Amino acid sequence: MTIERFATAPYQTHCQTRVTAIDGQLLSLAETVFYAMGGGQPGDTGYIEFADGERTAIIDTRRAAGTREIQHHLAPEGRMPHTDEEITVHLDWERRYAHMRIHTALHLLTAVLPYGVTGGSVASQSGRLDFDAGDAVLDKDAIEAALNQLIEQAIPVETRWVSGDELAARPELIKTMSVKPPMGLPQVRLVDIAGTDLQPCGGTHVANTREIGPIKVLKLENKGARNRRVTIGF
Repeated sequence: MTIERFATAPYQTHCQTRVTAIDGQLLSLAETVFYAMGGGQPGDTGYIEFADGERTAIIDTRRAAGTREIQHHLAPEGRMPHTDEEITVHLDWERRYAHMRIHTALHLLTAVLPYGVTGGSVASQSGRLDFDAGDAVLDKDAIEAALNQLIEQAIPVETRWVSGDELAARPELIKTMSVKPPMGLPQVRLVDIAGTDLQPCGGTHVANTREIGPIKVLKLENKGARNRRVTIGF
């Protein structure tokens, strides 16, 4: 299995690694800083660098179907490495950091709106969550003010790990209604925004809420009798 540096060191922008497998344009590595698409967060992009300095773009990162194996999708026009070759992988850091800020802001949104989450997505300049809010009337200005108040408090954001059994004993931590965390893994990662939000998440996050910066509520939409979509962004 690939060592997932992004899970413990989200600010690491590059690493030296070894090619473990090649399947067409799909590259598996011994370790990586690239986040694989999941939980509504896009896969990272960037490039690989060969020992002689030549580069090939990584245009997406995903897990192989039905497995946890991370595959880096290489641009078809680029030079291909060979198995066991030592390379360096570099993130598109600006894009990744934007995802970190938006993803953390969405966690704060679940603290502001205490409803079950039925869906969501992360992009570089915006993100959205769908809530099973029933008859609740959502106020755009009130949500925006509450979000920015939490952001300005500079709350630390940390990660910790629990077993699937421990998480099963605390079902209130699981806010997503349609997608459950991988309970069968030996350990499940929790994102802890101190005193504000605690929930399982495999995504990448900033270390302090103030890094998010000012957030706007861009749109409120009704998506069914009970479903309310909230889109936020910079």
